[in-house]
Amino acid sequence: MRTSKRPLRADAQRNYDRILAAAGAAVAAHGTDASLEEIAREAGVGSATLHRHFPSRQALLEAVFRDRVETLCAKAADLAIAPDPGAALVSWLHAVVEHAATNRGLGASLMPDTGEGDPALGETCHAMIVQAGGELLARAHDAHAVRAEVTVRDLLRLVGAIALATEHDPDGAAEAGRLLAIVVDGVRGSGTAEG
Repeated sequence: MRTSKRPLRADAQRNYDRILAAAGAAVAAHGTDASLEEIAREAGVGSATLHRHFPSRQALLEAVFRDRVETLCAKAADLAIAPDPGAALVSWLHAVVEHAATNRGLGASLMPDTGEGDPALGETCHAMIVQAGGELLARAHDAHAVRAEVTVRDLLRLVGAIALATEHDPDGAAEAGRLLAIVVDGVRGSGTAEG
């Protein structure tokens, strides 16, 4: 999402959205070193248009990261009303592991040691994810669908470890999903069915 106060004209907003979508796909395919020229070409805009919206690679990466985190939070909000709190949490964890697996170095590239960009972005996005997951986990705890001692930070660490471990696998998404299923079995509450 844009953080500027002035709304964009409709055509400029379309360009912004297309650039953001192309950048997300490029990061998923090639990592954070994806070609800005290729991103502009895929978005159907010129390099000057890309740089008008995103003056640096860092600014573009921040927008991609923020957009993905907002999508995860929206998914958590949608799942918060699901009738099965345990299944809702598992569904969200699968979305988080997919997010982490497709980041391809995105989070690391936004670390504050580069001296560029918004140093609070990572903290803000992390807090948003913790809040969203925490609400789903609280419902799952209430339903005895997960072990009482499991915290949202535990789950996010496990998801992060799975994404890191499968980052270079030829079929990383499938392997990440398989490993997440093992983790989910380990965190289920005693009142849940086997399976």
